[in-house]
Amino acid sequence: MLVLLPPSEGKAASGRGAPLKTDSLSLPGLTAARETVLGELVDLCAGDEEKAREVLGLSEGLRGEVAKNTELLTAGARPAGEIYTGVLYDALDLASLDAAAKRRAARSLLVFSGLWGAVRVTDRIPSYRCSMGVKLPGLGALGAYWRAPMAEVLPEAAGERLVLDLRSSAYAAAWKPKGQVAERTATVRVLHAPTRKVVSHFNKATKGRIVRSLLTSGSAPSGPAELVEALRDLGYEVEAEAPAKAGRPWSLDVLVDEIH
Repeated sequence: MLVLLPPSEGKAASGRGAPLKTDSLSLPGLTAARETVLGELVDLCAGDEEKAREVLGLSEGLRGEVAKNTELLTAGARPAGEIYTGVLYDALDLASLDAAAKRRAARSLLVFSGLWGAVRVTDRIPSYRCSMGVKLPGLGALGAYWRAPMAEVLPEAAGERLVLDLRSSAYAAAWKPKGQVAERTATVRVLHAPTRKVVSHFNKATKGRIVRSLLTSGSAPSGPAELVEALRDLGYEVEAEAPAKAGRPWSLDVLVDEIH
């Protein structure tokens, strides 16, 4: 199973160890694209601070994020699973997984990023600020920029596995599974059962708990239909809709009664 996750706006501080080595990151087919975005971002933030803040969509209170981006080439790096924080990652709680579940997480979790394209949770990266919705002056919208390199790399990364897509729309724009990969893909919404509405906080928290449940149970569904059964066995209320046409993903709704 390959699980596609969004990053988090909030991030832990960079580590004190060795700095980033782009050629050591997973999915080496993305290295050239990563280095291009990295260079553009560092140059932007090393120049006019107000322009950088505007491009990155940062409030006055987040002005310090611009300075942090200027140090991306020298800042200490730490595993991406430690860098990303926020509601989904709090619920996933990678640090508390047992050894077997951590190995499954290393193999199966892929975090999408405006800066890195996508990284595994074991990849060592510095803390940064650059969402997929950013339009860098020299590259344009990052969601569009990443489509070509992602289309080259992600189908091979998915292989014959089930793809569980938990990304938000901004990050889903960077790669849309096609053909047989799409047929093995399941997208998930989390709905408040009484209202049938998505509520951001518990949507993220529930997705984190879903991933944790799958990792800790050792469940290895081979396709969307098997995923539905696995989630139901784990206690989730799931409504599934198979695609009407070939080459399309499945749509799953996970219903939650309480917002927490």
